[in-house]
Amino acid sequence: MFAYLIVCPLVFLAGFVDSIAGGGGLISLPAYMFAGLPVHTAIATNKMSSAMGTTVSTIHFFRQGYIKWKICIPSILAAMIGSWTGAHISMGLDENILKAIILVLLPFIAFYVMKKKKLASEDSGQIYTGKTILLCSGVSLIVGIYDGLYGPGTGTFLLLLFTGLCRLNLQDAAGTTKVINLTTNLSALAVFLVNGKVLLPLGIAAGLCNMAGNYLGSHRFSKDGVRIVRPVILVVLVIFFVKTVWELL
Repeated sequence: MFAYLIVCPLVFLAGFVDSIAGGGGLISLPAYMFAGLPVHTAIATNKMSSAMGTTVSTIHFFRQGYIKWKICIPSILAAMIGSWTGAHISMGLDENILKAIILVLLPFIAFYVMKKKKLASEDSGQIYTGKTILLCSGVSLIVGIYDGLYGPGTGTFLLLLFTGLCRLNLQDAAGTTKVINLTTNLSALAVFLVNGKVLLPLGIAAGLCNMAGNYLGSHRFSKDGVRIVRPVILVVLVIFFVKTVWELL
């Protein structure tokens, strides 16, 4: 019962944050570990609740027309290749080196978010060229490698790069990010389920809470996404920075 009381409220909050700006795993995964679950069980069960919640926000964004399949399909394939590559690279790389690099990069990312007057175009009828699709695929490949290497904050990085580098409008960037996150979550979850690492009762309960958080967050995004995304991203980056420092120390 203690695990449910700790995990479920925090996973609800994680779902709300994740549906708006990504980075929900920075809240949900520590919740499972604080509740006393072994590391592999925590990661596996977190994948289950995250996959359930991300499904809800992905469906909502699809209904809102935010998912452009000509961008999403090549981006998904690139992200899966990147994640597979990153997972293999991680076997021979000291994780602390990657964390140190992240600590240097995060303040610059936060500065970019604060200084940029307009986070993304609001033109929902934007037409994307082959160059845009190629850029999105490249971003997905690179962030996919990071996801395989380390993982936390993947959704936030995708959202920032899709809007800042690829020039997707905020809605289409969020939709593409959700599809990629859902795909990688389901792929990892399948592996964990086969190996019996998922704590199903807690995963289902937490997943329902995550679904509720994603539902509320995705609807809030549709209502005033441009206004709310910037502060949420900054909060996620601060949490990520503190978490990384804590792990290094």
